[in-house]
Amino acid sequence: MNIHEYQAKELLAKYGVPVLKNRVVFDPSQAGKVCFEEFESQDIDVVVLKSQIHAGGRGKGVVKDFETNEELMLSDKPVRGVNVIAGGNISDKCYQIAKATFGNKLVTIQTGEEGSVVKRMMIEAGAKIKKEYYCSMLLDRATSQNIIMVSTEGGMEIEHVAEHNPELIKTIWIDPKIGFQGYQARELAFSLGLSGNAFKSFVKFIVKLEKAYNELDCSMLEINPLVVTEDEEFIALDCKMNFDDNALYRHQDYLALADESETSPLEVEAEKYNLNYIKLDGNVGCMVNGAGLAMATMDLIKLSGGEPANFLDVGGGANVERISNAFRIMMSDPGVKAVLINIFGGIVRCDRVALGIVEALKTVQVDIPVIVRLDGTNKDEAAVILENSDMEFKVAKNINQVADKVKEVFAA
Repeated sequence: MNIHEYQAKELLAKYGVPVLKNRVVFDPSQAGKVCFEEFESQDIDVVVLKSQIHAGGRGKGVVKDFETNEELMLSDKPVRGVNVIAGGNISDKCYQIAKATFGNKLVTIQTGEEGSVVKRMMIEAGAKIKKEYYCSMLLDRATSQNIIMVSTEGGMEIEHVAEHNPELIKTIWIDPKIGFQGYQARELAFSLGLSGNAFKSFVKFIVKLEKAYNELDCSMLEINPLVVTEDEEFIALDCKMNFDDNALYRHQDYLALADESETSPLEVEAEKYNLNYIKLDGNVGCMVNGAGLAMATMDLIKLSGGEPANFLDVGGGANVERISNAFRIMMSDPGVKAVLINIFGGIVRCDRVALGIVEALKTVQVDIPVIVRLDGTNKDEAAVILENSDMEFKVAKNINQVADKVKEVFAA
């Protein structure tokens, strides 16, 4: 589960992690008013106006008109996802940028040309930055341990640093039996070349950040850039925070943080039925049981000339209702030109899958090819159910026939 930057900073502040004064706004007039009342009138003459979307690269991203797709300009400068506003009358400048941004789309390296429509923005006080660093925390699945990564190359994409200057990244592993230790915090500080007050500030910062990461049940927490001010105090200037979905039962309050406008409507619908569904940009809808088989099926579609339109794992506890809902959601994607159902019956019986498909077809109009491979428990019963239905399925008996059926669909 992803949340916005302003939400992440509000949570970090509860753990004493230093963040700058900020406010979220939902329309241009509110942006101008808040900027004047809470920043300009308080003699804060530098603010940063940040678009709030679930994607990185906002600083380099550009705002484009939602209808014409033309890049928007103010004072001969492109409107960005992150805008530094300084000098006199910052509230009016804030209003003008917000007016150009709200309701239009922000295009970044992560969103692609489709962009993401901006519906909320954050106004944040400026800071006198001495240097930028990078910091992140996440789970290393290879060792089953949390790791902390820091680098002196703040503000850059960590993937770029890892590829070209891996020696500039310091990584430590946290033993879950003993937790994060003081010597590890100091080790990280030394790796960044810190000393004096900056050293002490960083150690306090990283200890609080690690506590927040653990107690909030994060799956990823990235501060980029992490900055040290001219007063040698560390501050989380930016923050990306993801929660571990498997731990949401411990944090029911997180549900109020979800921004469904940043999520595919089909994914929102699938979540209601506890379906593992991720929308993709392809043309072949996939319904599979088991993540491994799902990934293999997506590869098979790609190699056979199609493009997977989704990841959909119906799991092992599937029943008629679950299968029916999965099929309906998959068919709701207008980009789907064919459907591939690839189920190996073990815990989930093939006849249940077949019944679910038939039930779904009673409410969902299907006028595209449907390729079905059902193998395993009760596969013969499933074949009878499909044969007696009114739908003409393209039945495959093995994985090779699945590939052939996909090729036939796109060769026609």
